[in-house]
Amino acid sequence: MTTRRSLGRRFAAVLLVAPIALSPILVTTPAHAQFGGIVFDPRNYVENVLSAARSLQQINNQITSLQNEAQSLINQARNLTSLPYSSLQQLQQSVQRTQQLLQQAQNVAYDVQQIDRMFSQKYGNVSLSASDSQLVSDARSRWQNTVGGLQDAMKVQAGVVGNIDTNRSQMSALVGSSQSATGALQATQAGNQLLALQAQQLADLTAVVAANGRAQALTEAERAAAAEQGREQRRRFLTPGTGYQPGNAQMFNNGNN
Repeated sequence: MTTRRSLGRRFAAVLLVAPIALSPILVTTPAHAQFGGIVFDPRNYVENVLSAARSLQQINNQITSLQNEAQSLINQARNLTSLPYSSLQQLQQSVQRTQQLLQQAQNVAYDVQQIDRMFSQKYGNVSLSASDSQLVSDARSRWQNTVGGLQDAMKVQAGVVGNIDTNRSQMSALVGSSQSATGALQATQAGNQLLALQAQQLADLTAVVAANGRAQALTEAERAAAAEQGREQRRRFLTPGTGYQPGNAQMFNNGNN
């Protein structure tokens, strides 16, 4: 009986101690841990990672800044790039052709002194002492001047018409260059060449107007001189002469009778 009580008490003591032995053991993680003899500091590791991230961000910012500067330099280089196309030579050749046609003016050139001399000699007042043959010669000279002026005007017109095809091709090339310009300088140069093309066309138009005006002026001057000469010839025709003077007329050879 006593032995049974002693066993019961021991069993009760074991039951009281068991919950304590089976309960979870709470262990605080140490600040430093060792792995194979190497001390690992989590706080220092986190700080190193953050510092590396900040350094990487700074490097990315510097790379972006360098890319922006490089793009800015590229844009500046484009703005300073010259236009690879030039129409100056073709435009100068067109102007020279028109100028040469003007310099080929017949008889009465585009010269103030020569015009004054020609008009004083051929288109001024008809000299009362000039012979009939001289009047006819002057009239023929004026007619040749008029015909030459008309021919010169037509030659200038033909030359200007011939320049139209050249101007068309140059305008097409310049507009294409302007539209494909890579920078401000190329666009400006293309615009300047288009203005030069317009100036050349205005020069052609001025030449045509001058040639037509010269031809018209010679025609009007010839008409005025012809009217003045006509009045002089009519005056001479109506002026009484010496009349009829009788003279001896020999019909047969009187010595043979």
